[in-house]
Amino acid sequence: MNYKNNILETIGNTPMVKLNKLVEDIPALVLAKVETFNPGHSIKDRMGLKMVEDAEKAGLIKPGGTIIECTSGNTGMGIALASVIKGYKCIFTTSDKQSKEKLDLLKAMGAEVIVCPTNVEPTDPRSYYSVAERLSKEIPNSFWCNQYDNLSNTQAHYESTGPEIWEQTDGKITHLVVGVGTGGTVSGVAKYLKERNPNVKIWGIDTYGSVFKKYKETGIFDEKEIYPYITEGIGEDILPKNVNFDLIDHFEKVSDKDAAVYARRLAREEGLLLGYSAGSAIGGLLQLKDQLTKDDVVVVIFHDHGSRYVGKIYNDDWMRERGFLDDELKVKNIIAKKTTKDFYFVDASHTLKAVLNLMKANDISQLPVFKGEDIVGSITESKVLDIILANPLQNSERTVGESMDAPFTMVNMDMPLKELNRYITKSSQAVLVKDNAGAMHVITQYDIIQAL
Repeated sequence: MNYKNNILETIGNTPMVKLNKLVEDIPALVLAKVETFNPGHSIKDRMGLKMVEDAEKAGLIKPGGTIIECTSGNTGMGIALASVIKGYKCIFTTSDKQSKEKLDLLKAMGAEVIVCPTNVEPTDPRSYYSVAERLSKEIPNSFWCNQYDNLSNTQAHYESTGPEIWEQTDGKITHLVVGVGTGGTVSGVAKYLKERNPNVKIWGIDTYGSVFKKYKETGIFDEKEIYPYITEGIGEDILPKNVNFDLIDHFEKVSDKDAAVYARRLAREEGLLLGYSAGSAIGGLLQLKDQLTKDDVVVVIFHDHGSRYVGKIYNDDWMRERGFLDDELKVKNIIAKKTTKDFYFVDASHTLKAVLNLMKANDISQLPVFKGEDIVGSITESKVLDIILANPLQNSERTVGESMDAPFTMVNMDMPLKELNRYITKSSQAVLVKDNAGAMHVITQYDIIQAL
């Protein structure tokens, strides 16, 4: 029989996958180390287990104790996995910018989660660093992992991730691209690779609002570089001991928007549903592509799974609210932004006078025309007025069926705005759409303007 004794034995040995469509303009071979295959769906399983086991060996935690950690979510999951198997309690502090999915997953593993404000100094007693440290001093038989300064973080990747990458590329790797947060992944892997080939280039991916890039290039810790950012899992407003700047050849910053858009493209073009930092990593690689040749072998580490970000980067409304999808407005988004979703229509047998009264009472300028349950035409305010004013006494009693135009075009909820424009013209001033619940809606040029 072939089985594992517990879930912790499945950590590591993740696959290497060749990227194709998204990197077709890059001359090098680009391979992805896909860490979502770990049981907790992120690379942090490796160091979470390592920090707990090293603490046990050092006598820093006793049976039945409490593991405490400040985490953006993924490290917490790795520690939670280890704690479930080993019988520890968990308390995690995190920042209020982390996705709800991450927090819910930690709670599902039995952990207590304390959410702290993001926009405070690391030394502020409210920060998630400070709260974790305080709890570790107050709670008996507890251990604060402190992934930022605990060098077991780096050692985990020196012992496992680095050797795996070297073996999987048959020692031919020339460039490593990896997001930098706590620094354990980049430093541990870089140390192993450079011991075997000092010429391997290590490119660390940073984000705007983080101190890493400027510190690497100038040696100056510039607080003016620090400001809130949306990207999760990379960048810092401190200098963790796990970040070995001597091993990192270059830092490349990627914007929140580019990271989110590239993460979505990885899903659609490569079939890889990944986290926010994966978008940062591929975005940084594409920004540096001119430095690569056909003889290079590039490995990009993808840290975590996209399931952590379903309510964020994989949610169209969330993306659009931040201006990340301003070119992908769709019919369903226009409907969502309408102030009223009432659906007005008239029957072909109604008089023009009745139609005009309905339009005035509800401040609408165009209506679909039904005959029974069938859509048979359309009528606009300007058409009604033109006919009635030509002969008020006689024409006001004409039926809609005698005066209507062709029916409005029926469109799909997922039609992009750029395609919708083709169907709203001077001769056809609206379109019809049926939503997923079966309700009908009219969309006009005014609705489009309001949505924009």
